[in-house]
Amino acid sequence: MEADDVSVREQLFHNRVRETIICVLLFSCLYMVSYLILTHFRKNAEFVTDDTEDATVNKIALWLCTFTLSVAVCAVLLLPMSILSNEVLLTFPQSYYMQWLNGSLIRGLWNLVFLFSNLSLVFLMPFAYFFTESEGFAGSKKGVMARVYEAVVLLLLLALLVLGIVWVASALLHDNMARKSLYGESLGSYSYASQVSHNLPLNLCTPFGLSRMFSVTGSLLVKPRLLEDVEDTLSCTTFEEDSLSRKLNCKWVTALAMKKEYQTVRSKRVALEARTKASPWQRNLGYPLAMLMLLALTVMCVLMVCFNVLELLLDETAMPRGMEDPHLGMASFSMFGSLGAAVQVVLIFYLMVSSVVGFYSSPLFTTLLPRAQDTNLTQIIANCVSLLILSSALPVFSRTLGITRFDLLGDFGRYNWLGNFYIVFMYNMLFAGLTSASLIKTVTWAVQRELIRAFGLHRLPLTVSRSTVPFRLLLASGLSKIQ
Repeated sequence: MEADDVSVREQLFHNRVRETIICVLLFSCLYMVSYLILTHFRKNAEFVTDDTEDATVNKIALWLCTFTLSVAVCAVLLLPMSILSNEVLLTFPQSYYMQWLNGSLIRGLWNLVFLFSNLSLVFLMPFAYFFTESEGFAGSKKGVMARVYEAVVLLLLLALLVLGIVWVASALLHDNMARKSLYGESLGSYSYASQVSHNLPLNLCTPFGLSRMFSVTGSLLVKPRLLEDVEDTLSCTTFEEDSLSRKLNCKWVTALAMKKEYQTVRSKRVALEARTKASPWQRNLGYPLAMLMLLALTVMCVLMVCFNVLELLLDETAMPRGMEDPHLGMASFSMFGSLGAAVQVVLIFYLMVSSVVGFYSSPLFTTLLPRAQDTNLTQIIANCVSLLILSSALPVFSRTLGITRFDLLGDFGRYNWLGNFYIVFMYNMLFAGLTSASLIKTVTWAVQRELIRAFGLHRLPLTVSRSTVPFRLLLASGLSKIQ
């Protein structure tokens, strides 16, 4: 019996060491990738200064932002890694090289991501902001530690303020369980913050982002233009650019409006040149395939949510819930097997990308959009917090909408509102309604614009093209000669 106990303890010890090494390696890789991303967007002038104290403070804040961004990326990968791990174990049940991939490892990753996401959101990011803005208390010795003391004091005051607000809210709601202890207060604040971050991608970002994906993708690809002579349009644009350029070279022309017009015409000319250089396959096949793929993914998301609504009405097991042991390798979490699991992974990533696109496209947050080598540290902190909120809500978001049947692990599945049928049902209906309305509006308006433009260009050669186009060319050339 003692030998068996020793062997069991040794096995548990080896499993824990193996899981720790895997988690450290995974997080180290994500940390390095996150650091490269942030260094690509940061403003180098803030880190290369004559004031070594400011440079040190900015570097520490950047390290905290890198940690937060790596946690956000890991939160995005939670569900896809869990689903794919289950399919791999189903495909290779007896493989010796896949024994490290088990439920204990996956559950540990979920718990670590939940812990680090709350730690970053509640402590690290506020501390990083206060740290960069602090200068030390009046009368204290200047230095990095003086800034640390001030940031810690401000962070404690903020924590007391949040706990006081939660306590007052719980008193107004007669929530006796949340008033028992400070631990209950902190759990209550976590629950409220998580619920807000869970509703944010739906109410503000995801439906809007799903509709914006079409225009964003269209701006990155070469669009086919029906019934349009690109060479003729390029010639007109080139003449117009030359004319504006000659005007701007004159000393007596300093109008700001003309400079903006010149930049607009130049951008149009560059886009037209890129279209003329594009291959016929890229011009006539790439754009339609990309649009059809986006349309198929969006429609698939809406259909899966509608199917989930029907399941909620007919079957109680469709409700999102938490589980202690994922039981990997027992059965597929999709009725279509590995193919369905792959589709679930693609849809989860698509929802995350749509949430990010919708977030940065909304009028409230367009100023947060990072720019390469021109993003200050305050904007980096705000972007890391926003991405952390969106990514940490993704597992609950996907499971509540029925995108996957993989139940939530660890503390992600311990929210009381997940068991409320009315909240979950209204959540699904709201998402389906907003996404359908945005999709219909985007597709119908795009089709109308293309038809109007196509038929309008089709009539131009019969009516005014022979008079208007040469007139524009002669006018542009005449202006260039006059200047």
